[in-house]
Amino acid sequence: MIVPVHNGTAYLEECIDSILAQDCEALEVLIINDGSTDDTAAVCERLCGQHSCLRVITMPDLGVSAARNRGLEQAKGAYIMFVDADDRLRPGVLKSLHRLLCRTGSDMAGCSFAAWGTAGEWERLRTEGEMPEELTGADTGKKYDSESYLRENILRGNTRCWSKLYRRDLIGQVRFREGLTIGEDMLFLVELLPRMKQAVETAYPGYAYYQNPGGAMQRPFTPAYMDQVYCWEMARELIVEREPYLAARADAQIMVAVMLTAGKIARLSGKDRRRAKAYLQVCQRKLKGIANKKACAPYLPAGYKIKVRLFACLPGLYVWLYHCSKERRRGKE
Repeated sequence: MIVPVHNGTAYLEECIDSILAQDCEALEVLIINDGSTDDTAAVCERLCGQHSCLRVITMPDLGVSAARNRGLEQAKGAYIMFVDADDRLRPGVLKSLHRLLCRTGSDMAGCSFAAWGTAGEWERLRTEGEMPEELTGADTGKKYDSESYLRENILRGNTRCWSKLYRRDLIGQVRFREGLTIGEDMLFLVELLPRMKQAVETAYPGYAYYQNPGGAMQRPFTPAYMDQVYCWEMARELIVEREPYLAARADAQIMVAVMLTAGKIARLSGKDRRRAKAYLQVCQRKLKGIANKKACAPYLPAGYKIKVRLFACLPGLYVWLYHCSKERRRGKE
């Protein structure tokens, strides 16, 4: 179990408690303290003194990808799972994913997730019970080869590296691209595909995802937000090399990433939007650089066709309209 953490004093202990509550023999938990400046180190030291299965690795603040990579280098087990320090595992999910992995002979077993934001919501998830036994039988869970996993999961939004149990042999020497903060887990999954013979997924939400108001996806625009565009561009090269017929679907993901980034910029104040103008221009160039937009249209979410056309032709107008609509909505709340 690899748990990267940066300034996680407020939530790390509860995350570790949910891991230690799993019914699992020979559990190894690596906490990667990624340059924390709060009391995270003290929390780690106390937890390690209480539980022999915990190890703490301290490193400079190099980001979540570098932290996960350090964990991969240090992990000794035959199975790997990533848990973000503000998230939690529902009871029994680790045992159930391991059972699912073994019964299907898969390289990776994944589950869905349930979002939570309050102590009451987490308590409800914690006490609702374990993954039903019938979801982990040999003929349950949906199985995929690498091509169908790409098509039916990664290109349909299942791009998270967490909520999955991996055989260590599947990962091998594949590592997260360091320096990236959004989209790096999707790129990691794409790079695993050449080594993957079979994966299995269940819809049971065994991973409890914390809707952290300070998380990367919730913060105002920063240049690092462009990473999601760059990651999809890198992924597209790998995807088209393996499965050329999926080019339009990969391009559609780039278009969505561009529009999400433009939307983040649009929510800034007028002064900050002017400062971010260069990034907006990059987004427009990326969009215009996609040759066959018509082929991508069937793979865009509802409403995106109009958004893409308007932004490509009149980015300033699109950003202004988007900003005004968000401000009006905020005023009604």
